[in-house]
Amino acid sequence: MSNPIYLALDLPRLDAAVALAQKVKGHVGGLKLGLEFFCAHGHHGVHELAKVGLPIFLDLKLHDIPNTVAGAMQSIHVLEPAIVTIHASGGRAMMEDAKAAAGEHTKVIAVTVLTSLDDADLNGMGVGGSAHDQALRLADLAQEAGLDGIVCSGQEVAAIHKRWKDGYLVVPGLRPADGKLGDQKRAVTPRAARDAGASILVIGRPISRAEDPVSAARAIEATL
Repeated sequence: MSNPIYLALDLPRLDAAVALAQKVKGHVGGLKLGLEFFCAHGHHGVHELAKVGLPIFLDLKLHDIPNTVAGAMQSIHVLEPAIVTIHASGGRAMMEDAKAAAGEHTKVIAVTVLTSLDDADLNGMGVGGSAHDQALRLADLAQEAGLDGIVCSGQEVAAIHKRWKDGYLVVPGLRPADGKLGDQKRAVTPRAARDAGASILVIGRPISRAEDPVSAARAIEATL
């Protein structure tokens, strides 16, 4: 892929999302539409963004019993997403059914540990060990389930890349060297994530909330 940057477009207004995508499309490789966007704009919103001409990443993080997740996956076939996310913590059977139900050209990737969580958060949920260890365990499970790849933080991507050489590794929560962390607890720079083996770099606020989104996108692209 010539440009691994996927712009996270979780904007409340559809017209603003389309305008931003049109503005920066020459400096990003795809568009990531998350749960906030999908709940607000549904299939119509996805179709409108698809008109921009970039691959669509539906970051829905599906997590339910296997049959329900498979049904949800089938219901989005018509949208022809390039990538869809599910939660690895849903278990192997759920992941296998999600992959079996996905469209032929859709990559199904599993979220390991959300980048807003750290070791203390996991311990509070009853998960022993570190976020790093949990991400590796869930990545192994996703690979065993036959998925295309996983979502992890930039702090785990190098270790997972060593274990899963051809895995499609998506890293969100990225911040430029001078960027603010916000609610991200395990952020790294886009270049560091790419060097560590990331296939896709998901970047939102550093571009979408910049005074000049085009310059921000171009500046990040130039570091890769």
